[in-house]
Amino acid sequence: MAMDLSALEIFRTVVEAGGITRAAERLHRVQSNVTTRIRQLEQSLGVELFVRDGRRMVLTPAGQTLFDYACRILQLSEEARHAVQPARPQGRLRIASMESTAASRLPNILAAYHQDWPDVELELVTLITRQALDAVRRFEVDCAFVAEPLGDTDLMSQPAFEEELVIVSSTSHRPIRSPDDVERATLLAFETGCNYRTRFEQWFGQRGRDMKRVIQLGSYHAIVTCAAAGIGVAIVPRSVLALYRNLPPIGIHPLGDTGRVTTVLTWHPSMNSAALTALADRLSIATEAVQATRAVA
Repeated sequence: MAMDLSALEIFRTVVEAGGITRAAERLHRVQSNVTTRIRQLEQSLGVELFVRDGRRMVLTPAGQTLFDYACRILQLSEEARHAVQPARPQGRLRIASMESTAASRLPNILAAYHQDWPDVELELVTLITRQALDAVRRFEVDCAFVAEPLGDTDLMSQPAFEEELVIVSSTSHRPIRSPDDVERATLLAFETGCNYRTRFEQWFGQRGRDMKRVIQLGSYHAIVTCAAAGIGVAIVPRSVLALYRNLPPIGIHPLGDTGRVTTVLTWHPSMNSAALTALADRLSIATEAVQATRAVA
């Protein structure tokens, strides 16, 4: 078996993910396939790349050397692909996005993009902000829609959407105007790394209070229904609530300036391409249309 780019990408992902299981999830492959490819790579090189200690996989000195080269080779491969890419958008465009943006903002944008540039193969994965930024840095995606602040100076960005975050509770909850009004200090949210969750925790802690409990859930549907049941409170973009045809009875509490947040499109400078530029242009058109509508209103 030749040491091709696919084998190096699998090897790099195993190292960065910390094991076969997580690497298989990232690569959308079965674990047995990833294991086989790693063993074939070791056989073709005639060296062991990992020391296997139970479920742990630790790089050998040879493995560390190959990892350094693999990162450089794969990066050069990406740069070469973009350098020779024609001006007309085509090929693959890998996009990461927050779940709220993917559900409420991107469908019309991507539909119009696909109509304009049908030769571009769009791939979309939903991740919380921190995971999406990590994917951009690891060059696993070409770009990402995330909430500000980015906290990075090495990434390019462009404003995409303006969101209003609101607190959601049961209908029996008293009006929430400050952290002191929150009756039960239980937050319903995505896992750590979600910028909306961080924003709420900072707002709640401004008077020295801490959330006694955080229940981590994997979707806004679960978050909203649990808030409606009175299990806790949540912070949700108003645009997500607008998607519901049968919204459960909930209390909606505006956050004012604290709830205003900008979603940006971000990418690594080396990943710029005709396909990505076309997406940025499509966003600019949509933003200008919204601003024009507001000006008329």
